[in-house]
Amino acid sequence: MGWQEVSIVSSRNEFVTLASQEGANIAELCRRFGISRTTGYKWLDRFAAGGEEPLTDHSRRPHSSPGRTAEAVEAAVIAVRGEHPTWGARKIREVMIRRKHKAVPAVSTIAGILARHGLINPEQSAARKPFIRFEHEAPNRLWQMDFKGHFALAEIPARCHPLTVIDDHSRFSLDLGACADERGETVQTRLSAAFRRYGMPERMTMDNGSPWGNSGGEHTLTAFGIWLIRIGIKVSHSRPGHPQTQGKCERFNGTLKLEVLRDHAWRDYAHAQAGFDRWRDVYNLERPHEGIGMAVPSDRYRMSARPFPETLPEIVYPPGTIVRRVSHGRLKHASRKFRVPKALHGMPVALRPTTTDGLLDVQFIHQVVAQIDLREPAE
Repeated sequence: MGWQEVSIVSSRNEFVTLASQEGANIAELCRRFGISRTTGYKWLDRFAAGGEEPLTDHSRRPHSSPGRTAEAVEAAVIAVRGEHPTWGARKIREVMIRRKHKAVPAVSTIAGILARHGLINPEQSAARKPFIRFEHEAPNRLWQMDFKGHFALAEIPARCHPLTVIDDHSRFSLDLGACADERGETVQTRLSAAFRRYGMPERMTMDNGSPWGNSGGEHTLTAFGIWLIRIGIKVSHSRPGHPQTQGKCERFNGTLKLEVLRDHAWRDYAHAQAGFDRWRDVYNLERPHEGIGMAVPSDRYRMSARPFPETLPEIVYPPGTIVRRVSHGRLKHASRKFRVPKALHGMPVALRPTTTDGLLDVQFIHQVVAQIDLREPAE
């Protein structure tokens, strides 16, 4: 599939940004973006030369000249704020530097300009103080995933469920989908497209809600989690009642609400998706992020070298492994039955001893999904 019409600018801009990074595999990028190498190099050449047809809606030419006056610099600050009404002084200064303004005021000066023009909300400023979070040391070590609270659409009797997927290290948005529901099949379709473009992460973390968890049950493994494990991704869940485990997704969702959802009425799914695509482009490629030293996410993101398998790999365990097949949430071993996640129905699992006598790990492919205790009384 080539460029999708609704997001041509976004796709081109994202392609040239990722392809311009040191060590980028241009041929693989062209394949994942669904374009020929000729087209890919054409856009790289236009980007490098500042060609006649811009890649984004906003020109990348310098926004200032040596003769600019102080009033003009102040006007430039207000102009950036007009483009992004929720951005503060630090982000505005970083954008002006990236746009190669000749005279870029200090953060305090920009804050003063915004204050004089009545553009600072003290309550919002206090609420958005940076919070230091743990982050993984490289892209694609961990992706976080969540659904933002759903909202009504204006012209059809339905609700939109925004799906958000974030790279932990870079804060790069891998997907922002205007979904009609929160079913596992819907998420799997969106994620498959993201995996084909960006490659696969080592691990994904989610909360305990549907479709990837079971907050009311003993086991959090679902059919969706089974699929992730089968294609080679480790699955983890946040602790119930501890949303900070999903902190980067929570922060992204808050920014999405403030900058996109709060002041817009979306007609239908296509209208919402078009708006999401435009904002995601700004978020990934233009918006400085305080949590990563005022870099933009695309500065720190690199595509994964792990390709998405179009067919599910065969489940194979090493010779000599104790293997049992799960039936309706039970497995048989040592003439006894033990409870395991129901989502594993029909699947072969391996039993591996732990350091505690009588306690066995139940492993599905690469992931421990349960334990059985031979020391407990039989059911």
